[in-house]
Amino acid sequence: MSLDLSVTRFIKATPEQVWDAYVNHAPEWFTPRPWITPIVDYQLHPGGRANVVMQSPEGEQHAYNGVVLEVEPARKLVTTGAITEGWHPQSGSMNFIRIDTFEPEDQGTRFTAFARHWEQSAADQHKAMGFHEGWGTVADQLAEVAERLATEG
Repeated sequence: MSLDLSVTRFIKATPEQVWDAYVNHAPEWFTPRPWITPIVDYQLHPGGRANVVMQSPEGEQHAYNGVVLEVEPARKLVTTGAITEGWHPQSGSMNFIRIDTFEPEDQGTRFTAFARHWEQSAADQHKAMGFHEGWGTVADQLAEVAERLATEG
């Protein structure tokens, strides 16, 4: 088994356009519809906030508070919920490192989202919760937004 779970999509937009969709239009794609993302608060520098609030159609909210670990604009973003802004540790069985990459490929971008877990049990739990379906839907939504922006641009 692997501690990494991932999804990948080819997106018909440049890495810069996909990055723009990722960082500037996150409420449009970050959670599988019909859920919404009313708050996306990223500070794109190491140590910056990576805070998100996801909301169900019934109004139930789930907050994810984390920190940015690494930023390479239009190439890579690494975040984690294991620590928060100010380097405060945060416990939780679903803490992982999220690595999103934006690789040029043909006339578009190969977007890959990784969830790297500390323990096999956490990776197994995340997978059982529907990781591939949920993150796959989100990757499709990101592609929709990026491809729309590319045609508008």
